[in-house]
Amino acid sequence: MIRLFVPKPLAAGADIAPSSDQARYLTGVMRRAVGDEIALFNGMGGEWRAVVAEVSKRGCVLRVEELLRPQETSPDLDLVIALVKRTRLETIVEKATELGARRIRLAITRFTNADHTNVDRLRAIAIEAAEQTGRLDVPEIVAPEKLDRLLADWASDRRLMFCDEAGDARPVLNALADSEASPWAVLIGPEGGFSAEERDQLRELPYVTPVTLGPRILRADTAAISALTLWQAASGDWRQLAS
Repeated sequence: MIRLFVPKPLAAGADIAPSSDQARYLTGVMRRAVGDEIALFNGMGGEWRAVVAEVSKRGCVLRVEELLRPQETSPDLDLVIALVKRTRLETIVEKATELGARRIRLAITRFTNADHTNVDRLRAIAIEAAEQTGRLDVPEIVAPEKLDRLLADWASDRRLMFCDEAGDARPVLNALADSEASPWAVLIGPEGGFSAEERDQLRELPYVTPVTLGPRILRADTAAISALTLWQAASGDWRQLAS
């Protein structure tokens, strides 16, 4: 069943007018007609079964019928990613959504070297990934912020897994083995890595856990996918599925 994210209240009997792009996708690309079923979610009220109630040249109307799944939330996990080139950043947002990150925060570091960042485009990618992966929420995409400012406003109860390529940190699974349950974030640097000053600053913070992702230097997109996967296996909802 096709799933669509609609930022509107969902309840039995409600009529939902999807966006023009969504309507073209449903009726023009996927050839859905009156009576066909669609799954809708808004990130707050679970997943609902709806049917195509009307189709016209101006769009379509979806009628909400019944709740399929109650609302679930993803693990309280942020991905903090230094800006990288557009195509790699888009891949990171897509995969972070698939891997269950609740927020994606964009950081500007000393060695950040990236082209223009279109936050609206990244939000659209996150929505599409959430629709395809079965999530009931969409990660928040936070506009770029300098790393110093981001750390100055950091909530002290959120642990930060600092992926440090210096080579003298503990492997991820070892570092997380004795960690306490709490909100977490994963920090991935730019292609040029962190400066010595940034690395020293991070390692001095009491909420930071430095980790290594292995003996090879990874590109930012590979590092983000690897780090999120390992965190999910050690501390996230993958572990809950196995329990």
